[in-house]
Amino acid sequence: MSNTAMENLNLASQEVLISPAELKAKMPVSEAAKKTILNGRKMVNDILEKKDHRLFMVIGPCSIHDVDAAMDYAKRLKVLAEEVKDSIAIVMRVYFEKPRTTVGWKGLINDPHLNGSFNIEEGLQIGRKLLLDIAELGLPTATEALDPISPQYLHDLISWSAIGARTTESQTHREMASGLSCAVGFKNGTDGSLTVAVNAMQSVSSSHHFLGINNNGQVSVIRTNGNPYAHVVLRGGGGKPNYDSVNVALCEQDLRKHGMSESIMIDCSHENSNKNHELQPLVLENVTTQIIDGNKSITSLMVESNIGAGNQKILDDHSQMQYGVSVTDKCIDWETTLASVRAMHEKLKDVLPTR
Repeated sequence: MSNTAMENLNLASQEVLISPAELKAKMPVSEAAKKTILNGRKMVNDILEKKDHRLFMVIGPCSIHDVDAAMDYAKRLKVLAEEVKDSIAIVMRVYFEKPRTTVGWKGLINDPHLNGSFNIEEGLQIGRKLLLDIAELGLPTATEALDPISPQYLHDLISWSAIGARTTESQTHREMASGLSCAVGFKNGTDGSLTVAVNAMQSVSSSHHFLGINNNGQVSVIRTNGNPYAHVVLRGGGGKPNYDSVNVALCEQDLRKHGMSESIMIDCSHENSNKNHELQPLVLENVTTQIIDGNKSITSLMVESNIGAGNQKILDDHSQMQYGVSVTDKCIDWETTLASVRAMHEKLKDVLPTR
């Protein structure tokens, strides 16, 4: 009998990771943070169900790569959130994982030092501390659920989650989302198709059984109840936007046809802004006009915003990189963010209560 190896032929190494329970014990949730998270989830759910007349806006950097800049941004955003809270409920976008078409930086959890060292355990600790710090400011957070394992480590701190255009069609992600404790937005397909998002919403509302890990890090059979707060996110696709009133009406019809809630989020970035960050404020203006003209289905928005505008490459010498500028997709700067959100608030503060 040959002793030739039959498994793990392409594995370079395996490393045992801290369990979710151990990480949570090391970095527990304070009462102040718990209040922020739970209130944030209820706020989002009430808006989706149209019990709360406000819009919720998921806004922040395309991805987090510098925790100091992220906290600086969060403190600024908290002040803005208080200013516009009567019409717009702010949720900070805190994305740690990035899907890649081929290769590239995969986000703070996977590569916290931005140098290919992939210290994932440290990345999880850095990410959890940042989420706790932001929650203690009183600001709820949102993220993209990309890796099916990481929610056990971090999602107790999240008030809203997204499933991206590349993964909306994935059954693995639909099953995972069915067990998340917060509302989940499913983006339309990269080709602009609504079908995958509608199918995902139907799937995620149902119970599922699948392999995963439990709080102790043990491989387990996970059984979920289904998530009642799934909704669609229009982000454009196939080279065209879909935030305009015609596409919104078509989305409403599709949701109605399938018996789904007509609660729509508009992603102001990606192909809705022709991948030009400077056009995001124009999308906000258009959505504002739609609501003034009588739209009742748009309940939320997503904006990619940072301290500085545009994006930059990751340099070997991190000290030479621009502070508060994205290393992934381009973002609008803080001054543009202030002007755009304030303008929307002023135009809608008397309209939304009568919606």
